[in-house]
Amino acid sequence: MPRAASVSAGLGTRVVSGGRPTPYAALVLAVVDRIPRGRVMSYGDVAEYLGGGSARAVGAVLSRHGHEVPWQRVVLSTGEPAPSHPDEALRLLRAEGVPMRGDRVDMARARWNGH
Repeated sequence: MPRAASVSAGLGTRVVSGGRPTPYAALVLAVVDRIPRGRVMSYGDVAEYLGGGSARAVGAVLSRHGHEVPWQRVVLSTGEPAPSHPDEALRLLRAEGVPMRGDRVDMARARWNGH
């Protein structure tokens, strides 16, 4: 009978991603999916729009389920792209025609309020 890999050696571990979204995560994903092409929201904007959670909670949802929505359209409040994949986010944002100031989104011109 084969032996199970030793967890203490790190052989039985895996990266957690995907899975079924929680109700809060589903709400975050629905909002992000509605952000129009060429516009953005900050992580805090998404939480405020939902009336709960935090920028950090929104970031956690996107780190796990972001591949399901246009994740690049959620940026830091400073206009900096998603810290996990900044180069790819910048490439996608520029391709969508998001107003930029160097390597940051021009938040005054690109921010979407959800309406």
